[in-house]
Amino acid sequence: MEHFVVSARKYRPQTFKSVVGQQAITNTLLNAIENNHLAQALLFTGPRGVGKTTCARILAKMINSDGNETEEDFAFNIFELDAASNNSVDDIRNLTDQVRIPPQVGKYKVYIIDEVHMLSQAAFNAFLKTLEEPPKHCIFILATTEKHKIIPTILSRCQIFDFKRITVKDAKEYLRYIAKEQGVEAEDDALHIIAQKADGAMRDALSIFDRVVSFSGKNLTRQAVTENLNVLDYETYFKSTDLILENKIPELLLLFNETLSKGFDGHHYIAGLASHFRDLLVSKTENTIELLEVGDQTKQKYLEQSRKASREFLIQGINLANDCDLKYKSSKNQRLLVELCLMQLASITFDGEKKNSKHYIIPASYFKKKGITPIPVTKPVQTEKTPTVKEHEKELVSEEITSNETVQAFQVKEPPKIVLKQDSKRTSGLSLSSLKAKKEHQIRQMNVVIDEEDLPKDSFTENELIKVWNTFIEKLQEQGKRNLASILSIDTPKLKESTIHLVFPNATNKVEVERNQYDLLGFIRKSLNNFDIDLSITVNEVLEKQYAYTSIEKYEKLKEKNPNIELLKKTFNLDV
Repeated sequence: MEHFVVSARKYRPQTFKSVVGQQAITNTLLNAIENNHLAQALLFTGPRGVGKTTCARILAKMINSDGNETEEDFAFNIFELDAASNNSVDDIRNLTDQVRIPPQVGKYKVYIIDEVHMLSQAAFNAFLKTLEEPPKHCIFILATTEKHKIIPTILSRCQIFDFKRITVKDAKEYLRYIAKEQGVEAEDDALHIIAQKADGAMRDALSIFDRVVSFSGKNLTRQAVTENLNVLDYETYFKSTDLILENKIPELLLLFNETLSKGFDGHHYIAGLASHFRDLLVSKTENTIELLEVGDQTKQKYLEQSRKASREFLIQGINLANDCDLKYKSSKNQRLLVELCLMQLASITFDGEKKNSKHYIIPASYFKKKGITPIPVTKPVQTEKTPTVKEHEKELVSEEITSNETVQAFQVKEPPKIVLKQDSKRTSGLSLSSLKAKKEHQIRQMNVVIDEEDLPKDSFTENELIKVWNTFIEKLQEQGKRNLASILSIDTPKLKESTIHLVFPNATNKVEVERNQYDLLGFIRKSLNNFDIDLSITVNEVLEKQYAYTSIEKYEKLKEKNPNIELLKKTFNLDV
């Protein structure tokens, strides 16, 4: 069995030109060497696997070779120190003692200290003087993944190079080169998934590549990569989105159950769905398509599906999925949370009946969308104008003035009273027959459509509103609804545009009025011939305190009206 060398070591770059994704830093270091402008203390910082140690070794080799392409070995001049295991003061003292000795071959001794943030506080302090004023033949290259753990006095003595995460595109291109070198036929989407899974680290990408090649052999497919890496395939999210757009909730829940049965986590699924919606939103604009980090074949699928979904749906879908993602860890029933989110997503585009909360009339545009011709309703033509109360009073006054007859002769015929026949068998308001009749009445009303623009909106004054308001209160008292009548008498209605504003002392009064607001608004709208009137009720807690509720409060109110009550109480020794 031959010794296997992992790709991360086998294909480690030997020159700056072969370093992936760090062109800015490699160009800077090359120019510094050519112009003899290289600092004696360098700090390479950045995420794992982006080429910090590799660049340090290439730099150390280039410094000693002085630009000559010789095969001379300068390994004796390069010292690598692992600060994770050599982090004491004694280790740094040994290092500073070695620094004084000049190199036997070449010009410079290069010290590469990896994971420098692991040095202790005392070791950092012991290293300060040597780092600030090292000998001319010595160069320090420090490498770390956690720059914030290094003390500021060290940072101020170093020239800092921030290594960036390697993009998915650069990682995929390098993986394609490695696959070609090894004779592996790899699909573009397969390499893209590996690059995405590496999360910006080239070393991780090469390690994943070795693992997947061991699993699938010389033919690297997208399906093999997804199975081996246990990642959700794009097809799962494309299928889920299609079911959501088609409002197929049962099929969507079955697909989620199938995903869970494969061993995937619900949290991973819903987070991936939010990212999928984001990618669809990005695909809707040509300027942002380049933000889509997927293969060419998958990009075409995103473009096709983005045409099916509206921008409003995608934004709302991202919000719902992100909200589920945030609540997932704290939820006690995580599966139900995700299923509820999926049902909400599938209901966004559901074209159900929407009620008009203001007039409770279905707009004609709804039926036009459905292809239904609404039944037009015309106002009945009045052949004879019925005189109003005011006009009737004017006629009476004019007759009284012009007539010389006595008051006894002036008689007004009362309108005939309408007597409703009451059945001997009374039905409860909550009986099955009454509920059925009410439902049938609502269904009959649904068949009649009145356009909002045709409804009358006559102008009126606040005084006219108050008169109609008092008339409704009198009507309630006649019907025996004294509680509601007394509540409506608490405050005088204020008119702002077409909205009636009321202020009540407590929430109980507000709830009682809201229960009967349909009868109230119906009476007022019909009386004032304005169907744009609305009602706004607020509760004023300060006003609530002004009302007397307890016996003592009632006694104090009575005493304010009649002070003699206090004398009566003292005379007869009464209690409240």
